[in-house]
Parts: sequence; C-alpha cells; structure tokens
Amino acid sequence: MIPLLDTHQHLLYRDRLGYAWADGLPALAGRDFTLDDYAALTAGRGISGTLFMEADADDYAREARVVAALAKKPGSGILGLIAACRPEDTAAFSEWLEEIADLPVVGLRRILHEVPDEVSQGAAFRANVARLGPRDLTFDIVMRADQLPLAAALADACPNTRFVIDHCGVPDIAGGGLDPWRAHMRDLAERGNVVAKVSGVMAYCSPGNATAEAIRPYVSHVIDCFGPERCLWGSDWPVVNKTAGLAEWIAAFRSLIAPLSEDEQRAICNGTAQRVYGVSL
Repeated sequence: MIPLLDTHQHLLYRDRLGYAWADGLPALAGRDFTLDDYAALTAGRGISGTLFMEADADDYAREARVVAALAKKPGSGILGLIAACRPEDTAAFSEWLEEIADLPVVGLRRILHEVPDEVSQGAAFRANVARLGPRDLTFDIVMRADQLPLAAALADACPNTRFVIDHCGVPDIAGGGLDPWRAHMRDLAERGNVVAKVSGVMAYCSPGNATAEAIRPYVSHVIDCFGPERCLWGSDWPVVNKTAGLAEWIAAFRSLIAPLSEDEQRAICNGTAQRVYGVSL
C-alpha cells in the first residue's frame, strides 16, 4: 500500500475555538473532530502523515497556535500547518508572518469564495502573497469553478510563489458541471507555479451519489492536465462527511489512481506533497 500524505486535514476542537461556518452543517454541527477521531478512522488505510489545513476558525491566529501544540504531541502525525491569513491587510499580514516564523507553518490560505472577487485582485493582496515565495511558503487557493480565471491571474501576478488549487477547482459535480471548469483547469495547468490538490470532490456530489464513478471525470481531468508530478492528495476531513466518509473517499481515490504506474501513484499519494510543502514522511 503506497503511503498517503494527507494535505488537507481539518480538526475541530469546539472547547478551544469557534467554527461558525460548521454550525449550520448537519454533518459537522455539535461535535468535535479530533486527532483521536482521525486516527481511528484512518487506521490501516495507509496514512503516513498529515498537514493540518486551517478550518476557518473564528480566531485563526489562536487556531494555528492550538494546532501547533497538538503537532508536538508524540504520534500526532502532523508534519506541518497551512494557516489562515489576510493578505489584503498589510499590517496584520506582516505581523502574522513574524509570528508564524516560530510555528511549523508550511503554507497559508485565504478562503476566497467567501469574499468579493476584488479582494484577490487588489494590489496589496498580490504584493503580500508574492512575499511567500522567498519565505518558501505556499498559498492554497480555494475558489469556485467560475472564479478560476481569478486564480490564474493571481498566479501570474506572483510567479515566484507556489500555489495549490484546492478541491480540484471546486467543480459542480452534483450538477454535472464539467464546462467551463475543464477549460479553466487546463489553463491553470499551463502555469508552472500551480499544482492541483485532489481533495473535496466527494463533498460536491449529490447525496447518495458520492461514488468513484461520479467523481472519475473530474479527478481524471485534473490528473491529465497537471500530470501526477503536479497533483497531490487531501482528505478534506471532516467536510467529506457531507456526502460520504473518509474511508469511502480513500477507497475511491485509490481505485481511481490504480491504472497509473507505481511511480505516478507515489507522486500523487505523497511525492508531490513532500516537494511542494517541503516536508518529509
């Protein structure tokens, strides 16, 4: 079994942090999703390490500090953090860069589908994201499929920063939305500073249809566009619970990449992630 490096592990500790966005989702509301929960779900499934992905906590700075402490615990499996940030605010962003220098942060993310499109087009936003490249920090982009041209523009504006497109570019799988998503993803793949994260897709299926066959056209297109050496994997747990479960997603993913060569599978499972985020299993 080829080891998986999970580059999109969320954790929800409601006794320490608030997650207003999750309260309205039946699959996530009213309970914690902890390291112990994750370990139990992934036992025997080949997970060899994780990267914590910011979970849009009400206090993102506290979230990073809380998870950094969790990562220090023996057996946590957390190899690094992708923390939240606000590049549109230069003063706050500069302070945050100084603070995370003492934390195991390997990348940053700003959830962009929740803010006006103009945010990622702003001069300050782009100048601050461009500061990540020299610091060897990545920037994860999460945008809807219709916003992907903005992601391409951001990548062009910051050519020395490494970008990761989360969730296969958020296609509308339940609605059969292959186009113009396919063209947008192919266009993004032409940019050498962009890689694609094969994650989140199960959550975009319609209820009862979260299957390998439902997501096959989307996952296959991303791998075809970017190539295995520029694709990496993420669980998007516990958001994956909206339509399926973590075990089902791992099984579906492994079945979809089974026709690839062993070297290609290793790239998607862990090799690309180790290179892009600068971690080691």
